[in-house]
Amino acid sequence: MTSTDTKGVTAVADLGKQQKERIARAALARLMEPQDSVGLALVRAVGALDALGVASGELKTGPNLEQEISSLLVEGGGASSWAGLPASLRRWAPRVADLAPDRDLETMRRMGGRLIIPGDDLWPEQLEDLGLQEPLCLWWRGKEQQLPSARQTIALVGSRDSTNYGASATGDLAYGLAQRGYTVVSGGAYGIDAHAHRGALSGGVAGVPTIAVMAGGVDRFYPSGNEDLLRAVSMQGAVISEVPPGSAPTRYRFLQRNRIIAALASVTVVVEARWRSGALNTAHHAESIGRVVAAVPGSIHSANSAGCHRLLRDGGAVCVTDVGEIAELAGAIGEVTSEEKDSGAVHDGLSLEDLILLDALPLRSTSSVEKLTMVAGLSADSVRAGLGRLGVLGLASSERGAWKRTKTS
Repeated sequence: MTSTDTKGVTAVADLGKQQKERIARAALARLMEPQDSVGLALVRAVGALDALGVASGELKTGPNLEQEISSLLVEGGGASSWAGLPASLRRWAPRVADLAPDRDLETMRRMGGRLIIPGDDLWPEQLEDLGLQEPLCLWWRGKEQQLPSARQTIALVGSRDSTNYGASATGDLAYGLAQRGYTVVSGGAYGIDAHAHRGALSGGVAGVPTIAVMAGGVDRFYPSGNEDLLRAVSMQGAVISEVPPGSAPTRYRFLQRNRIIAALASVTVVVEARWRSGALNTAHHAESIGRVVAAVPGSIHSANSAGCHRLLRDGGAVCVTDVGEIAELAGAIGEVTSEEKDSGAVHDGLSLEDLILLDALPLRSTSSVEKLTMVAGLSADSVRAGLGRLGVLGLASSERGAWKRTKTS
């Protein structure tokens, strides 16, 4: 592809190869949801420039491309069968008109940030271990400095509703690790994440003391209660995201960003987590790419440590109690209520598209099918079918033809 039409994608014919690649990946990051396996396979197959042409409908495709995507999906651990490229094109189509990569790049420039892509000097090489799930790009606010290797990076994660014990343990571990020159990576959320970033900033001697991986755009620090903290992280370390400026931090994107946290670090330490905490999702990602998982034990009477004890009991984690034990692991590498369980079980049974659609549904107001196709990045047929399934499960309700999420979902 040498140029684009007037649908919102900037013409790139006269730009250098690297800049064309950057603009194409910026556009694709807004067109596709993170971990869109078909989209990522398309980029692997034909490159970002042609992938943008195909995804926006400018370039025609043939059966050979579908076969190549199928092979890449299987190699990446996906299903052997998929709905085909036309289904994905319909899913991406509602977002094509709003593509404006120049606008997104200018937004980053105004705030002193940047977009980095594979091949850049600043790109973290350890993300390659994600294989097909490697991000298209990273939107970055922070010091323009190379991120440390996985061996010099430790992830500290856990529940948002941390206890005093969890806060104290996290602060001590983060401070001690930072004093030893390690970079602490976490998710910028309340609870364990926030204590991890604060501890690392207090003790940091490394060039990048801490990294916050966001679920939404880096133009707006989220949650708002951590704005001052995240601003400090952006000034002394790095705040990064794979979704472009203005993107909302939906529940599914929180789960998606966990794979990046896991891939950046050699060891993922779960400090405090409930039985079904999202931190366990980060631990799963770490284990799946060969990283070490560790857990800090807590009181047997504390539901906030039930997830840590679950990891230890199932044999997926190493027990750690101090900074020295975590550093040793890095050097060696190269209880919930029945109501919560029932709710989690329902969500576990949803397909990827249904989870994305559920995140797109508003809770207080209602939204039309047309608007949902834009927000969720799904075709109208997929939205209608998904709404039907969510309605049967009691997770969505209809009012005069418009839809919203039920309070129980």
